[in-house]
Amino acid sequence: MTSPFNVTRIKRDFPIFQEEMRGGKRLVFLDSGATSQKPIQVMDAEREFYSKHNAAVHRGSYYLAELASEAYEGARARVAAFLAVSTSEIIFTKSATESLNLLAVSFERSAGALGIKPGDELVVSELEHHANLLPWQQLAKRTGAVLKWFEMNPDGSLDLTKIDQIITPKCKVVAITHLSNVLGSAPDIGPIIAAAHEVGAVFVLDGCQSVPHQPIDIAALDIDFLVFSGHKALGPTGVGVLWGKAHLLDQMEPFLYGGSMIETVTMTGATWADAPKKFEAGVPNMAQAVGLAAALEYLSEVGLPKIHSWEMELTAYALQGLKEIEGVTVVGPQGIDARGGVISFVIDGLHPHDVGQVMDQYGVAVRTGHHCAWPLIRKLGLTGTTRASFYLYNEMADIDIFLESVNGARDYFRNR
Repeated sequence: MTSPFNVTRIKRDFPIFQEEMRGGKRLVFLDSGATSQKPIQVMDAEREFYSKHNAAVHRGSYYLAELASEAYEGARARVAAFLAVSTSEIIFTKSATESLNLLAVSFERSAGALGIKPGDELVVSELEHHANLLPWQQLAKRTGAVLKWFEMNPDGSLDLTKIDQIITPKCKVVAITHLSNVLGSAPDIGPIIAAAHEVGAVFVLDGCQSVPHQPIDIAALDIDFLVFSGHKALGPTGVGVLWGKAHLLDQMEPFLYGGSMIETVTMTGATWADAPKKFEAGVPNMAQAVGLAAALEYLSEVGLPKIHSWEMELTAYALQGLKEIEGVTVVGPQGIDARGGVISFVIDGLHPHDVGQVMDQYGVAVRTGHHCAWPLIRKLGLTGTTRASFYLYNEMADIDIFLESVNGARDYFRNR
């Protein structure tokens, strides 16, 4: 199995992989589903902004402020190009979590078709990360709306047999993940989007686990909103993206109030600037946005189709290896159809935290626990799982060490 790009060369762009880890082990980083590592190009972009362009954007008339504003708005244009959408539809937040909270709070405050009132229905699924569950759960509690959800099948797909009962004419918002951060399963969202639009509801796509890893055709999907986090896409922490259709953003009330998001202000009232400014109160995360633009440029140069193809090669190899280890059970999809490069597994009789600690002795970094998805883990009847998630800088040798460490964890506790 040969990578469609030079993984060895790519790995040299990431300083963390040049460091020797504890005990002389090299780092096998398999937790990109939580956060990705950062290439030097991203670090350089942030450093250059602070070194050469640092000033408050949209506020000063001096040259340095103009440079800062150009860099920041240039980053917005780069994100828009990456998603093939209009620049005016891109809103910078601090994270996907904030983007989803922005939507929930704005819908609560908005009038008209987007406004949420008692008896309205909000729909999610059992696959959701807490970030795409709690904002809607709490919105329902605050407004008297009703929260409904699609149940999960044993293979990690969603049960759509009752779609007409779940998405009714009372539905106002449907928010579903594009790819489960726990199981790696990719739900069939096409029928859900169609059903939502048939009753006049908006569809929100959580793209945290998909946008950094595979091409996303927003127009073909016909979604209304999309969120993702920069730190999972080779970018800095502290920056997220919310995309929304322009006519919907125009109808929405602001999330935060303060400087830069106003048109006029008196002592008794205010009017708002057009989107995206009305959703970006205060001095924004300027350097982080510039760093994110560099990250997306990096991903585009490598090629998202190639990245996705390689991740599926790694996933298939890892799945086959896990199936050959006695006592190991893969949770969720057993093959590479309708899934991404995320694998959750359990070892008979062992707590995931114990498994992860032994794997760490091999230099392998994996995630253990409930993965910010308690309802899903409880549905599976588990206390947690061990999760490996892959990215463009992983190679087949990483999977070999990963499988060795799983064997080692099983044998360590079996022999005690």
